[in-house]
Amino acid sequence: MPDWPALEKPAHAVEDRLVRAILDGTFPADGTLPGERDLARQLGVTRPTLREALQRLAADGWIEIRQGKSTRVKDVWTEGNLTVLAALVRHQAVMPATFVPQLLEVRGALAPIYGRSAVARNAAQVAAMLDDILANLPDTPEAFASADWRLHHHLTVLSGNPVYTLMLNGFAGFYEDMAKLYFNLEESRTSSRRFYHDLREAAQSRDSEAAEATIHAVMQRSITLWARTAAAMALEAV
Repeated sequence: MPDWPALEKPAHAVEDRLVRAILDGTFPADGTLPGERDLARQLGVTRPTLREALQRLAADGWIEIRQGKSTRVKDVWTEGNLTVLAALVRHQAVMPATFVPQLLEVRGALAPIYGRSAVARNAAQVAAMLDDILANLPDTPEAFASADWRLHHHLTVLSGNPVYTLMLNGFAGFYEDMAKLYFNLEESRTSSRRFYHDLREAAQSRDSEAAEATIHAVMQRSITLWARTAAAMALEAV
């Protein structure tokens, strides 16, 4: 079992450690957790503290507490919910290699929709935002990461559907961290700058269909460019 150090804030730390242990395979999917007494001893907490953490984990879809039986670890990829995504953001060290490409695939499906809605509802504001981005965009990964986050966040807000914004906000810090790596490629920066110009033209023309097509094209391109970024990082790690 893991050699866990003492906890500073038991209630939240227990939950966090168990999530990490599930994600890194210490407690594999469809397996069971140790008995309550044993697990509390291993973690160095009281059983009431452990029970509180387990109840939260059960509510969030990580485990299944079964009366009179061992607590089952759920397969979070098929039984989990959006809290799993938030946990992956916090635990990047145990994030599956496929997660970012899969996240980009989801963004590729959603961004054209909220972008189209944003232009249909608030074309002038979208155009003004892109004017500002293009006028104040240094050619650095950090600047592009910040601008890209700002753009997509505003597009979700201007779309009129707050669910898009809530979903995106769950990845706030993680989004920019990954974007800085992505924008290390000059080709990625060039692609996005061209995208900002094209989207601005669509917004100025109040052409929501052109905006949707423009966003779709760059989202597909981003998946290819991320693959190149990941390959470069893998070579650096060797």
